[in-house]
Amino acid sequence: MNVQKPLAETAYKEQLEALAEYDKNNRRPEGWKLSPRAVRTFILGSEQPVCGVQIPQKFYGDDSLVERAIVTLAGSRGLMLVGEPGTAKTMLSELLSAAISGCSTNTVQGTAGTTEDNIKYSWNYALLLSKGPVKEALVPAPVYRGMNEGIITRFEELTRCPLEVQDTLVSIMSDRVMNIPELEGNDTLLFAKKGFNIIGTANTRDKGVNDMSSALKRRFNFETVQPVKNIKLEAKIISEQCARMLAEAGIEAEIQTDAAEILATVFSELRSGISQEKASIPKMSCIMSTAEAVSVYYQSALDAEYYGSGRISMNKLTENLLGVVLKENRDDLPKLKEYYTGAVKLRADKYGGIWNNLYDSRSCIK
Repeated sequence: MNVQKPLAETAYKEQLEALAEYDKNNRRPEGWKLSPRAVRTFILGSEQPVCGVQIPQKFYGDDSLVERAIVTLAGSRGLMLVGEPGTAKTMLSELLSAAISGCSTNTVQGTAGTTEDNIKYSWNYALLLSKGPVKEALVPAPVYRGMNEGIITRFEELTRCPLEVQDTLVSIMSDRVMNIPELEGNDTLLFAKKGFNIIGTANTRDKGVNDMSSALKRRFNFETVQPVKNIKLEAKIISEQCARMLAEAGIEAEIQTDAAEILATVFSELRSGISQEKASIPKMSCIMSTAEAVSVYYQSALDAEYYGSGRISMNKLTENLLGVVLKENRDDLPKLKEYYTGAVKLRADKYGGIWNNLYDSRSCIK
């Protein structure tokens, strides 16, 4: 299939089928495609093949967070994933939905313009005019579909929605029933089937945009997805994701582990404000997420493929890093300069090689 980003249930179809075969005698919540144990294996990977199929790890971070998320979805509360942008909240939501429901597309994308119709249902006005408010004229929105089919509904960027739209979820999540007053008889109430639940995501940087009411918060279990703090692990994520992205782009390029490690080090230090030598360094106010690091490496690799020698230059790496820094706050530019003339220079003097090349690329920071 010639698509840029296949769905999780499509990309990992073989793994999901192998887990379903292996898992068929295990206990699972009603309406789930896999047992909680198999869902965990799908997301966190398995050292041994399952029915002859390798199951690699897909989400890196706190394993216990994944386990708590799965248990939450098996219960009566929704799951709210919060954290800094770029911490893989959406990816985790997609993986959970694909494993539990076999469908990751039942999604509301929250914006300031999201309405109640975008969440619950709307109408086919041609049918409405010809037949009146009948069930076949109703156009299901993601929450309606989730309740009707017994599948997960993903609600991205929930706090970006107006408060009155958010609060339409309160009674649905409490009573697991949706009132449809336009219809008649038994169709006026839609009762959620087993398997229905909601996974919400919200960025901590959006706190205060449309903060959730306390009533809605009580309907969710909150889990905070933290940035990756281990530099070696972050370098591994950069390498693996960029290798997949380059392969999907039809580019046969070997991942430069030294460039990935430098990028992971730079992002980790600028994010935390502490160098590997435990020295204090400028802490950026912009988002220095792993997702941004992946983007910087990928852009640099594309430049090397199309315009360079095939190997990433530190000048291009710094130029792409500059794009991340300047997209939100130009006040971070002096901090980046200070980082290069401080921590990067010390490592260039100590280690030479690629660190020296990175230090020389400081001329790109203007």
